[in-house]
Amino acid sequence: MPTIFSKIIAGEIPCYKIAENEHFFAFLDIFPMREGHVLVVPKTETDKFFDVEDTLLAEWLVFAKPIAKAIEKAYPCDRCGMSVIGLEVPHAHMHLLPIDSADDLNFTRPKLKLTPDQLKNCQQKIVEQLAG
Repeated sequence: MPTIFSKIIAGEIPCYKIAENEHFFAFLDIFPMREGHVLVVPKTETDKFFDVEDTLLAEWLVFAKPIAKAIEKAYPCDRCGMSVIGLEVPHAHMHLLPIDSADDLNFTRPKLKLTPDQLKNCQQKIVEQLAG
């Protein structure tokens, strides 16, 4: 059975897409820790991050790098943090989000509840920085 991420990639579930290429898909987390929280997933469904093929694993970071830089430009922060937890969905994924401290990556904290307009605004801010 396809994961929710595979359904998003296939266009069966709408999302706020940030970027995609042949191997990866990036979109906003609709239950973000902070505004600008992006999920980056491989298009190939693999449960665990370190089960991803080596060459694909290396390409993943290269794909994520300009997105991280765009997040840093779009949102005032000390840096773009990255976290790989992988317990929520059995499809390898990384979280990219603007952070000012390690606590900003504490996934036990309550998530934000953003409106569709706020999410669309987040998407536009990051995509504009990617294009620029």
